[in-house]
Amino acid sequence: MSVLLGVVVGFLATRLVLLTGRDLAAAPVLTRLNYRARPVQTASGLFLVLGVLVVEAGRATLGAFGIGDPPGRNPARPLLLFAVLGFGLLGLCDDVLGNDDRGFRGHLAALRHGRLTTGTVKLVGGGAIALIVAAAPGFVTGKRLVADALLVALAANLGNLLDRAPGRAIKASLAAWAPIAVLAGTGPVGVALAPVIGAALGVLREDLRERSMLGDVGANVLGGVLGLAVVLVVGRGARSGVLVGLVAANLAAEVVSFSRVIDRFGPLRWLDRLGRGAGRDPAGR
Repeated sequence: MSVLLGVVVGFLATRLVLLTGRDLAAAPVLTRLNYRARPVQTASGLFLVLGVLVVEAGRATLGAFGIGDPPGRNPARPLLLFAVLGFGLLGLCDDVLGNDDRGFRGHLAALRHGRLTTGTVKLVGGGAIALIVAAAPGFVTGKRLVADALLVALAANLGNLLDRAPGRAIKASLAAWAPIAVLAGTGPVGVALAPVIGAALGVLREDLRERSMLGDVGANVLGGVLGLAVVLVVGRGARSGVLVGLVAANLAAEVVSFSRVIDRFGPLRWLDRLGRGAGRDPAGR
């Protein structure tokens, strides 16, 4: 399956899941307040995960019948799928059970007082997933493994931090995917990543129109999968640079509002508002 075909199939599969799952998405447990204090479904991320799962099941089945890549030919596919399911599960836990937004310091402070928040579960679980996927490609030194795992985990968290306004996290993910796609080309990682990007495009319209938002499920998945793709296709020196940037961005988010920064720069503000409904407040939280 080519990269373009993977994107198209991911898009169509997610649209199908979205259109047939509207009743499920309306469940009160999946409704949260968005940046304008408006109740919105957080089902887009769940549909994204299900769409990718449908595509991978179809690719495996067709491959077994001689259509497309035979099962096992592309080792990046099960690895990225594990990241999608793992980060999606942790995000769902936070979407359904979480009731606060503490940041790193708040979650760690709660843990010191013997209280386990869903944010802490996500931090620990995300770190574990990141270690597993970073180690899967083969042996690396302990320092490199920790660095790569940190890159994946911080990318997942940054995806969540960017999900503060309609379409923002998806747009940022598409921007990050562009150079990764160039580096990955039509290789195993590029082909494996394509349905995830297609799935993100499949829920973009609902996100922009505030009908449904990614929630922690979708935002964590997009960030984590893109971080994993960087680990798989980018050289060590460049990965170290990406890691430094992710550390800086995550730390900055503790003290600076990304929405305010974006709103101060014309090109970023224009891109951030692109595609949103007319008359809506463009300022995020």
